Amino acid sequence: MRIGAYQFAVTGVIENNLAAVQRAVSQANDRGVELLIFPECALTGYPPHTIKDPSSVDFQKLSHALNQLQETCDSNNIHIIAGSVTRENERFYNSAILFAPGKEMQTYHKQALWGWDKDNFTIGNKDGIFEINGWKIGVRICFEIRFPEFFRELYKADTDLNIVLFYDTSDEKNAERYEMIRSHIITRAVENVTYTLSVNAVCPHQTAPTMLCDRSGDVLGECSPDTESMLIYDLDLDELTFGQQGRKEVSDWLLRGR
Repeated sequence: MRIGAYQFAVTGVIENNLAAVQRAVSQANDRGVELLIFPECALTGYPPHTIKDPSSVDFQKLSHALNQLQETCDSNNIHIIAGSVTRENERFYNSAILFAPGKEMQTYHKQALWGWDKDNFTIGNKDGIFEINGWKIGVRICFEIRFPEFFRELYKADTDLNIVLFYDTSDEKNAERYEMIRSHIITRAVENVTYTLSVNAVCPHQTAPTMLCDRSGDVLGECSPDTESMLIYDLDLDELTFGQQGRKEVSDWLLRGR
């Protein structure tokens, strides 16, 4: 499956974010991408950085943007996963939305809430697992990369690819934090023997990468930080290597209780 991840400067203006997403979809479609992912809160902006709080989102404009993206999926036969503030039953969520051709939108709501997220959002209760073109794909959002347990849930569900949406930026360059989050992504790939793809916003400065790791944690591709760009890669469900098989067998043994 050909996958893409698009990093860009997420703003608090829905129309601007939608234009960036549509621009990326056009580029990705020209290159045969089947699944294109975007950062956390890519459609609405992330509170309190680019919007004050979730209640400041114009949900009428957001609904229009979501419908436009669904039409884009349908007409281009492409899958999209994009972050957004969402509202259900007067509760706000930090969500990842899957747009699939000819199907209803599906959502995953962030579960690991702390700080700004805890102030603004409700904890989600969905598993974040989607079927796309024969692949089982797990989705997690930003802070959840810190907790192996969230990814062990995906391992137990036997996902083929795990995706992490970030809005992790800083006013100043912070190479130490960037490398720390980068190491988390690599570790989640290694310990779960699963392809792992991350995508982040770029403005002002990225403190988490847009990057793809294989099932051994080797980096297959990575965007240059702080620059709008797209990562594209062709993934195959090939057989596990000797080392990958060993990690998987021991993991299964541990999960059975030894």
